Amino acid sequence: MNRRSFIKSAALAATGAGLCAPKVLEASEGKKTAPKAAITTPHYLATEAGYRVLEKGGNALEAIVAAGAVLAVVYPQMCTLGGDSFYLVYNAAKGELKGINASGRSGEKVSRKVYEEKRLSAIPSRGPLAAITVPGIVSGWDLALEYSSLAMKGTFSLAGLLEDARRHAEEGFPITKSLSDWIAEDTKVDDTGRHNLQRFQGFAKIFYPDGRPLRPMETLRQPELAKSLALLANEGPRVFYEGSLAKALVKGLADVGGLLTDRDFASQRAFFVEPLRTPYRDCVACNLPPNCQGLSSLQILGIFNCFDAKKLGEGTAAFYHVLTEAVKRAFADRECYVTDPAFSKTDYASLLAPDYLASMARSLPMNGVGNYLLPSLSPQGDTVWLGCVDKAGNAVSYIQSIYHDFGSGIIPEGTGVILQNRGSFFSLDEKHANALEPMKRTMHTLNPPMLLKDGKPYLVYGTMGGDGQPQTQAVIASRVVDFGMSPKDAVAAPRFLYGRTWGDNSTTLKLEGRVRPEVGKRLAELGHSVEYLDNFTETMGHAGAIVVKEDRSVEAATDPRSDGLALTL
Repeated sequence: MNRRSFIKSAALAATGAGLCAPKVLEASEGKKTAPKAAITTPHYLATEAGYRVLEKGGNALEAIVAAGAVLAVVYPQMCTLGGDSFYLVYNAAKGELKGINASGRSGEKVSRKVYEEKRLSAIPSRGPLAAITVPGIVSGWDLALEYSSLAMKGTFSLAGLLEDARRHAEEGFPITKSLSDWIAEDTKVDDTGRHNLQRFQGFAKIFYPDGRPLRPMETLRQPELAKSLALLANEGPRVFYEGSLAKALVKGLADVGGLLTDRDFASQRAFFVEPLRTPYRDCVACNLPPNCQGLSSLQILGIFNCFDAKKLGEGTAAFYHVLTEAVKRAFADRECYVTDPAFSKTDYASLLAPDYLASMARSLPMNGVGNYLLPSLSPQGDTVWLGCVDKAGNAVSYIQSIYHDFGSGIIPEGTGVILQNRGSFFSLDEKHANALEPMKRTMHTLNPPMLLKDGKPYLVYGTMGGDGQPQTQAVIASRVVDFGMSPKDAVAAPRFLYGRTWGDNSTTLKLEGRVRPEVGKRLAELGHSVEYLDNFTETMGHAGAIVVKEDRSVEAATDPRSDGLALTL
């Protein structure tokens, strides 16, 4: 099947009746030589945009920017221009690994006192008082393309990379079942504060026309967002922070009681960070340092590295038990330590020291469940992960989000940009590690993992899903490294999820329905509160993976739980 035929099939599957197994959408050009480049995203239109860049000789970082921009248009329930992002970039020519933190800080006028005066015990999850951190995604494009040009022989302009996104915003695209379901979910009328987003004029105008949610296969057009993308293409990324677009965003937010200022936007810059690393079998697991939860992801792998996975057995009760207890132990550290490093004196590298990880592993109860410090905040979220490897051997693991589905729900007039509610993850408890302060970056569940082997990318992988991110990452890494599974099989296989997610406050151990009954029974005997979900449920997130083999050929997969597509060339 050629690429365009496959993409047409992907579109029909994504906009059809729903999730099915095994809807792992992959394709290659069917050439005689093995493919040496790949891109995987959770939406077929984003994958196609990135693929076009690779076809034209662009590098992995340029392809990711193009694909990420499309996702900000076609996956508005998960990410928009009003969110944050993180990159893990391998530069093949230099043999170096670079991290980019493109998350925004809280505003200069944002403080706990503001909420205390309003007699609020927590930051609202929706509305203007939730939109209290500056969006970082566009600043990430700025730094990523500067690095691409200077260090990776990149030639694409931002304008060229945004063209597909602008076109989809202007001309429209077919609503997928997933997007339609989220619109319907978030326009329910109740008193939770999470739903009824049609109460916000900007949201209702786009997603709730004629007094009803958009349905599958209807066309979603976003002309104001198209104009914002055109401004970025014509005037460059700083127009989002210091130009006419910045002024429109600040004014639109202020008009509904928002707190961010012109100075808040003007001060936003993405920045490079040194990745954290820990051994995993014959690989090195890499991720970003706080304020993201990459530390937790690496701790889980570091703890699991102390166990013989093959003796545990893939998909057994012992396998899920050890991973679950490792997750709980790592999350206890996250609760105590992970926040904006500018507001912390923690030596994060020490939390990945071999002796410390070994002691964590020894502390895990093998015949029962541990009682660790549970997160006091609810790190749920709606996110997209995407990955790319190009023919030169460059690789990017990338993740972007607006936190909850449709973020704050606020869309400043004339911009089409949904602003994130990431700031609602701050705590109003002054003693909490993630306590709200002015000009502070909140702890992020976003984290972009990568496994290196012999210093080069071996597994480029990731997922969305709040607390589920490091859990799913660990399962995929183990299945590929320990059990030799293909990325397609590793991503599609049954998954587990411990803790709260997707607006659910239960702390059960959730298992997909395909997990064998005797496994769930044994886990319950060990003391886990087991809950079975559907066979292929979005609750487990949308994952993806690319394996780079010894001959530099690649194999890629997307998640059957998503609207995604993986393409190779």
